[in-house]
Amino acid sequence: MSPNLPSGQASSRHGWVPAFAVAPAALITMAVTAALGLWAAGATDLPGGAYPRVVAATVVTAVGGSVELSADAGGIAGTRAGLTVIPLSVTLVGALATAAGFLRPLRHRAVASAAELAGWAVKIAVVWLLGLTALALAARRTFAVSLGDDTLNDLGEVFGVTPKAGFTTDVPLTLLSGLLWLAGVLVLALLVSRGAPLPPRLLRFQESVRPAAYAMVVLLLACVALGVAVALVTAATRGRAAETLALVLLGLPNLVWLAFTIGLGATWEGRVQGPFGLPIPHVLDEVLRGSDTATLNLRTLGEQDGRVWWLVAVDAVLLLAAAFVMAARSPARTPAWRHAVHMAVALVLTVLTVCLVGRISAHYGLTLFGISDLGGTGLTGDLFLRPEVWSALGLAALWGLVAGFLGALPARGRAGRGRVGDGIR
Repeated sequence: MSPNLPSGQASSRHGWVPAFAVAPAALITMAVTAALGLWAAGATDLPGGAYPRVVAATVVTAVGGSVELSADAGGIAGTRAGLTVIPLSVTLVGALATAAGFLRPLRHRAVASAAELAGWAVKIAVVWLLGLTALALAARRTFAVSLGDDTLNDLGEVFGVTPKAGFTTDVPLTLLSGLLWLAGVLVLALLVSRGAPLPPRLLRFQESVRPAAYAMVVLLLACVALGVAVALVTAATRGRAAETLALVLLGLPNLVWLAFTIGLGATWEGRVQGPFGLPIPHVLDEVLRGSDTATLNLRTLGEQDGRVWWLVAVDAVLLLAAAFVMAARSPARTPAWRHAVHMAVALVLTVLTVCLVGRISAHYGLTLFGISDLGGTGLTGDLFLRPEVWSALGLAALWGLVAGFLGALPARGRAGRGRVGDGIR
């Protein structure tokens, strides 16, 4: 127990009552965000009162949970469906709410024992798993699917074929993924906040880890803030406010972090076939629908719209600002080359995270009476987006080295620089 607080006061701050506030607050924040985004996307029109179930499924996928699509069209029809996507707007608000609740009782502390931090995290995790279990059990529904064509519908009625599609949750896998997500958020919160206490054995690492972790979080949030600004301008000048709101509340980080990696020179591969409607810029939709497997990078997107090259300049400014923030929060004795190394490592890990969480895969299809090509009916579709990871990480390392070195130069001699563990946020 830290000497800065009496034992009873620390116990009250880290007891079960505060834990029952942290986890539900995070889940409620995520559910409200998902509900508003799905409402803007028109999900309230889903049949059978499925809207709340879809909200629950969205929260489950936001923490890495597994939602499985299912379909049944009788003995003379075949179906296939699958979906892998993380609504990162919901993930982001949940992470911020969870981190704030976790750190609040730890404020103004210099040191905390590992047992104290672990005990507080375990209490939050228990309540978190209870709430996540309830959401996972609620995230299931089955729909009747129209065949989209009068003739096919008539044939389906004659032969007693009523296609159904639905979704359900793999509860054990969802709980495991949700627990790993929570652990990652809590660890990152301790790394980012220099006002949060650490166990004595870890204090020697804070001077190298905390400034870089903080700079990367600021970088990602700055990308989202720019995305929100662009979305608001787009909604004000071109209309489509509901679609823009749905994008902001469900998947804005998916888009802006993708754009950030492309600005670094990374390459993604993707394809859109069928009637998928994507709330993305027109240039991106054109490239994805232009071939069987499209390549997304500065060159291919620049051929459609030359303004894409501005991503390089925006990334350069953001990275230099992040490097300056990192250097300003580091001890004054740290040499510029070490800032460069820290920035490179942090940026590689950040880009790797974006590559892992930004993947998208979705497909569905129906085969009726042995006919698999039903594209004209709107019953087949395929969508995927995946990065070329190793080239992206190599480019991130290069950008990090250069930006880390250059961003550290203006921070030299600043009066505000000092130790990162001084307890000042």
